[in-house]
Amino acid sequence: MEVQVFGTRKSAATRKALRFFAERRVKTHFVDLQERPASAGELRRFVQRFGLEALIDRSSRRFADLGLGAARLSEERWLDKLVAEPLLLRTPLVRYGSNLTIGEATETWRDWSGR
Repeated sequence: MEVQVFGTRKSAATRKALRFFAERRVKTHFVDLQERPASAGELRRFVQRFGLEALIDRSSRRFADLGLGAARLSEERWLDKLVAEPLLLRTPLVRYGSNLTIGEATETWRDWSGR
């Protein structure tokens, strides 16, 4: 079993996800979004499953700094913005095969790992 975790090292939720999988000896591939942003195709998977709003962290400092509160952007423009500004994403984004989660999803992860 190998999971892919997208997030930032500063994110408490991302660190919690990495710790969760490490404690269960699940191999993880961590993608630090500040070093290498997620591709639009990767983000599109999450959008198809959960919708665009689930990906956007409207309470983040970066969202406020960019003044996006009144922004009315198309889905494609939002995807471009999320690729360029990974701090706008709700993290962690976790992928195990075709299974996806956004944010802390301990129960779902536990089902995946069987532990």
